[in-house]
Amino acid sequence: MTLLEELTAAARGFVALIIGQRDVPRYFDFSYRGLVGSAIALLAALATNAYLPAVFSGPDTPAPPGWQSFFTILMVLALQLGFVGWLLRQIGRLDGYIPYLVASNWAALFATILSVLVALTGLGAEPALLLVGIVVIVVEVNIARLIVTLTPWQIVALLAVQAIGGFIGLMIIGAILPAPDALTI
Repeated sequence: MTLLEELTAAARGFVALIIGQRDVPRYFDFSYRGLVGSAIALLAALATNAYLPAVFSGPDTPAPPGWQSFFTILMVLALQLGFVGWLLRQIGRLDGYIPYLVASNWAALFATILSVLVALTGLGAEPALLLVGIVVIVVEVNIARLIVTLTPWQIVALLAVQAIGGFIGLMIIGAILPAPDALTI
């Protein structure tokens, strides 16, 4: 399968995750090759999330430097994925880690694309954030439910450790990077 074919299948998988389609695993390649393809998608999503705010920011609200945003997103994501791996090992479901990574990486790319499209509609920051936030939560729950096949309490634990990992990541970033008003742009 070419990367373009994998991208197309993963886009269908993203839609299937949103609607909760039970056969959603068929859209993703859970091999090591598929993991690499999804990692490329994740890097594209990270770069877009890091550097695109500069495009949408105005003179009144300057965006932080792209490298700082990229580093922040990467740190938060690394801690979240580390906590997810730890949880899956604790519950004896480490076999679901690569499928989780593959689906989550592709979902990050398509959630980013969705964010850009919603931003381009001029909907406004709050409604756009709410809409994309709901889609992300639905997708995360459905990855845990339909791809990793976790039980309801395990899904809640997965969401909790992601939140904890993200919070710790933001605390670490806040401790090592200067405050936004101290940045020179």
